[in-house]
Amino acid sequence: MPFADDAERFFTADAYARENGVELIEVSPGRAVVSMQIHDRHRNSHGTVHGGALFTLADCAFAIASNSHGIPAAAINASISYLTAAREGRLIAVAEEFAKNPKLGSYTVIITDEHENRIAIFQGMVFRKQPRVDEEKNRRRA
Repeated sequence: MPFADDAERFFTADAYARENGVELIEVSPGRAVVSMQIHDRHRNSHGTVHGGALFTLADCAFAIASNSHGIPAAAINASISYLTAAREGRLIAVAEEFAKNPKLGSYTVIITDEHENRIAIFQGMVFRKQPRVDEEKNRRRA
């Protein structure tokens, strides 16, 4: 399936995600699931998962879901609310498209632990670059 191959290539090209231990679990149009095993490098001085690590996990899911339509999408806004602390185990982030039009897309990402406890909620919006006419013709030929 070309869609899955494109999503895998997109994710594999994200060196920051790889460096932080983010793993791609599944992807479909407008949706992505990623996970991250908690390691010492993810912890802050309180011994809980750093907010930046949670944001990174959610942002990776958001990026994959928003780019899953084959049109380059770039974040223009993102926010996260931390609901409870995570300390160990595996975290899962599920990104789902909330709304889209030809230029903008809105996504919600829920981060849970392996016991399905909600850890954080992330909301993001992307701007979609519309392919030029010549780019679209070349893509159709391929």
